[in-house]
Amino acid sequence: MINLVVNGKPREADENVNLEKYLTTFDVNLRFVAVGYNGEVIKKESYSGITLNDGDTLEIVRPVGGG
Repeated sequence: MINLVVNGKPREADENVNLEKYLTTFDVNLRFVAVGYNGEVIKKESYSGITLNDGDTLEIVRPVGGG
């Protein structure tokens, strides 16, 4: 297991998991999400190529409807 910080909260993940697979554990629609990875916004097409490491920080932002 590795330790991550996701939206300011400590989380754990399996070793050698990529960002795309990790996001699916949150039931996130990858079309409608923005992700900050260690302070940098990541393009969606890069998610599967990023392997998460111990100590990484993620900010997952989803659109919110309202009026």
